[in-house]
Amino acid sequence: MSREPEQICSEIIEVSKKAGEFIRQELTRIQSHHIQSKGTHDFVTYVDKSAETIIVEELKRILPEAGFITEENTIKSGQKEYTWIVDPLDGTTNFIHGIPCFSVSIGLMQNAEIIAGVVYEVNLDECFYAWKDGGAYLNGKPIKVSATPKLKDSLLASGFPYHDYSRLDKYLELFTWCLHNTHGVRRLGSAAVDMAYVACGRFDAFFEYGLNAWDVAGGAIIVQEAGGRVTDFEGKNNYLFGGELIATNAKICDEFLEQAKSAFE
Repeated sequence: MSREPEQICSEIIEVSKKAGEFIRQELTRIQSHHIQSKGTHDFVTYVDKSAETIIVEELKRILPEAGFITEENTIKSGQKEYTWIVDPLDGTTNFIHGIPCFSVSIGLMQNAEIIAGVVYEVNLDECFYAWKDGGAYLNGKPIKVSATPKLKDSLLASGFPYHDYSRLDKYLELFTWCLHNTHGVRRLGSAAVDMAYVACGRFDAFFEYGLNAWDVAGGAIIVQEAGGRVTDFEGKNNYLFGGELIATNAKICDEFLEQAKSAFE
């Protein structure tokens, strides 16, 4: 790759907005017969697949040598030195019910490290993005995580598992603790947006299990470049493919990890 991550990131933004415009146009056209089930509570529509096709074709032009990991498998390609990780419509259930919180999420991974990420929230036309060592931004303006120092003063976000219920009891134990000991927990329905909101300080932390790489790749680097911290439930770095993630403003990370470890031990 001859270009810098900053230049690549600006091109990803354009791709995200192009896909987002298509999604926005289709919002009033989606009907029940367009909805397919991939599994329990896991839905897909022609909009997801078409948006992914738009994204893949555009990203091929940016880095022809890169591989792809995509939610809808519209392209068969494994990991390479550079790999695009794409969720064309994060929050499909929200989308099909007309709930205004869903996003396009794209991350670029070099070997095992995310070096650029974009989360475009379609309804509010908010584009969050970051590249390695370049800071994090929302619609061109720098963003930072919150300065909330204590968990008791924090507002959290989470999501409920939709197919893997093996850890549900432990998750609900942590969720219940948070309800009693923080300002509350919000559930927006788009992990990518949840992470973007941590990055700009709207939330102080986000946690969830049952996640896929495409749910978190775009948002993870945005949180990190905004001054936050991203880990798995053990405080380690296996959050991209490990199926679990905690993203915080860094100040409350250790305190929250203590509770997570206690719940999931």
